[in-house]
Amino acid sequence: MSASPAVSDRRPLDGIWLPLITPFRDGALDEKALEGLVRHYLETPLSGLILAATTGEGMTLDGAETERLVKRTALALEGRLPLYLGLSGCDTGKLVRLIAERGDWPVDGYLVACPYYTRPSQEGLYRHFAALAEASCKPILLYNIPYRTGVNLANETVLRLAAHERIVGIKDCCAIASQSFDLLGARPGGFSVLTGEDAQFFSALAHGADGGILASAHAGPAAFAEVRRRLLAGERAEALALWRELAEVVALLFAEPSPAPIKHWLWRSGLIASPEVRLPMVPVSEALATRISAAVERWSLLAAA
Repeated sequence: MSASPAVSDRRPLDGIWLPLITPFRDGALDEKALEGLVRHYLETPLSGLILAATTGEGMTLDGAETERLVKRTALALEGRLPLYLGLSGCDTGKLVRLIAERGDWPVDGYLVACPYYTRPSQEGLYRHFAALAEASCKPILLYNIPYRTGVNLANETVLRLAAHERIVGIKDCCAIASQSFDLLGARPGGFSVLTGEDAQFFSALAHGADGGILASAHAGPAAFAEVRRRLLAGERAEALALWRELAEVVALLFAEPSPAPIKHWLWRSGLIASPEVRLPMVPVSEALATRISAAVERWSLLAAA
């Protein structure tokens, strides 16, 4: 495994990253809505976009759809934001080949989840990610989310992987506060820790996280970015007051399986033409739809703050 002599000089990924939803209409990728979403979010203080991950229903996209999704998004972005592509799978060899096949796609890096279902050992996880990093010519963000994959990437393994020049950070959804805080204290310089637990955003920032990959930021990245700005400026009380308001939005958008509530929010906001999701996801319940519809107008001013 090659290691970079300048790992400590890596520029960390930080701020608010959006795991963009994939808009569908009549069962197909809605490219017009996708372009509109990208242009909308370009006017917000986002640090980057991630495509075809959990929120983007990446597991339901075929290869041709994923390629159109990436290329249409990159075209609309015009290079103004970094773009990462979500990858997942439990066969290392298949993922190595997939990275090779997609090497010329217009993305800046990959968000790679731990292999699901097979529950490999820590040594297996290390070798899995090391093989992917060796196969890639682009940066890789680790994605630790044990309640989806069935395996927890231990901090010791993360730190071993952080020595690789192309493994630049982690989306941390381990859901174990002590593990997250220990990682923040032990990580090397230039290795980014972005929380993926929307409800823990404030706490993660307060303990030193670089930012977040937040599905609920679809409702308004500016407000989430403002929480981070205030904390960095030492305005803890002001940041906490804003976060307490935002936490209500987060709870609403995760009241039922994501991304259905987010898509309903975007649809009610006029940002997509349809709130469609693909099975096994289903639309929000009537009760939640009513709550979201009532909240959209109320939160529009906060999102623009």
